[in-house]
Amino acid sequence: MTDILIVEDNSELACLLRNFLRAAGYSTTIAETGEKALKLYEQYGAKLIILDIMLAGIDGFAVCKKIREKNNTPILIVSAKTAKDDKLNGLILGADDYIEKPYDIDLLLAKINGIFKRKYSLDEVCDGNLKLNKIDRVAYKGQKQLELTAKEFDLLLLFIENKGKVLNKEYIFNQVWGVDSFSEPQTLTVHVKWLRQKIEEDPGNPKRILTVWGTGYRFV
Repeated sequence: MTDILIVEDNSELACLLRNFLRAAGYSTTIAETGEKALKLYEQYGAKLIILDIMLAGIDGFAVCKKIREKNNTPILIVSAKTAKDDKLNGLILGADDYIEKPYDIDLLLAKINGIFKRKYSLDEVCDGNLKLNKIDRVAYKGQKQLELTAKEFDLLLLFIENKGKVLNKEYIFNQVWGVDSFSEPQTLTVHVKWLRQKIEEDPGNPKRILTVWGTGYRFV
């Protein structure tokens, strides 16, 4: 599951926001249309949706309404439509907040951080001698803090939350890097190698992150 689904038809603005959020440690996916947003959400899910209103085809109001029929995923509407009726409509349809464009990126990030802290209150995940704090995004092996990159942290968290399950490489890549990533799928293999070096007692003979040949990986 990606952290944030950005629904924005302005590709330049969407990419700037994506880069800023990724620098803040969030995994992101971009949808340029309402139809693509609903498809990506149904297929991969999201912890938060940043939703523009003026989209080709299905507009943001329709996307918000559709998602709210079955899910309570936080939705932040970000729009140049500033009329009171538009704001009321968005909130009535179930949006958690309505932010006017142009917006202050620091204010938007503060709202996003607040939502993640309130909504996802289980901020620690533990497995054996590994402990991950999902809010501060720090990890420990025993009493030692691990020096993990943002993607290594996301990868380890995905493995722990799916302990015992065989995860195929495409699924892992989409969850950690996002379907719109410009990274090569081979980067997953490299990150698994780096992660093993940091959490395994013998990285050359891993006991936690196991390779399932022809499929992907299983965390035990």
